Amino acid sequence: MNQKGSLTAWNDAKGFGFITPEDGGERVFAHISSYAGRGRPASDRKVNYSITKDDQGRLRAGRFQYVGAAKVGASIAPGFWLAAAVVLVFFSILTGLLHRGYLPVSILAAYGGVSFVLVVMYWIDKQAAQRGAQRIAENTLHLFELCCGWPGALLAQQAFRHKTRKGSYQFVFWLAVLANLGALGWLLVAPEAMTLRQQLGFDLSRSLSVFPNLDYFRSIQSWTQ
Repeated sequence: MNQKGSLTAWNDAKGFGFITPEDGGERVFAHISSYAGRGRPASDRKVNYSITKDDQGRLRAGRFQYVGAAKVGASIAPGFWLAAAVVLVFFSILTGLLHRGYLPVSILAAYGGVSFVLVVMYWIDKQAAQRGAQRIAENTLHLFELCCGWPGALLAQQAFRHKTRKGSYQFVFWLAVLANLGALGWLLVAPEAMTLRQQLGFDLSRSLSVFPNLDYFRSIQSWTQ
């Protein structure tokens, strides 16, 4: 990619645009399949590109990607840091509950392990999408998201800029997140889940009673009278 220019026109809906050479001259056709960077291209960005020809002998960009500050900015999705903050807060809460004995280590390990697996799965699916190869079924991704892997999925979506633009996918993804959090909340505090909590060796519900130290204060009151 020894040519330099600007991506002066880009139709994201159709997946193509044109590059204006830095030294002037005829614009060069560029297709999304030739984009070598992350995410989606955008207009008015400096790019490096190579020159090739199509079947009809017309010039087109063989491969192209952002350069300089544009490349650095494009490597990180706008929502990545927000997603990272959400995941960090969530795992911090789980770690705090674990430290206080209100959560078994198996649940924290499940969220961490399945999240790691989903990051790998998203990366594989992203690569397959770029190559036009066989994809991972969306239902499989959603199943892993429901089964404690949604933090990893949230990070992977932003890191790889994958599945973020498909509204139907995002709708099911957030349903999976809410269902998972609802199941976790039920496990932690619901009276019906007490037997399961005892089998797992923890019981947060006792610590969340309205007056957790009521017996203690009663003992102090009787002692002072």
